[in-house]
Amino acid sequence: MNKTEFQLNGEYVELCNLLKLTGLANSGGHGKALVGQGEVRVDGQPEIRKTAKIHAGQVVECMGMRITVVKGKH
Repeated sequence: MNKTEFQLNGEYVELCNLLKLTGLANSGGHGKALVGQGEVRVDGQPEIRKTAKIHAGQVVECMGMRITVVKGKH
C-alpha cells in the first residue's frame, strides 16, 4: 500500500475534498462517488459519509493509498 501525508491547516477537511486534494479523485464529485461505492475507509472502518469531517491524526485508505492526516505548520 502506498502512503502519503496530508497537512491539515484548519480544524478539519471534508472527506470528499481530501480525496480531491490528494489526487485520488479528479473532483469533489468523484470523491463523493468513491465514498458512495464503498471504496473508502477511515481509521480502518468503512466510511459512507461523503462529507465526514477528517481531523489530524486520522488515517484514510482508498484505492491502495493510505493518507495520514497531520497538523499543518502555521
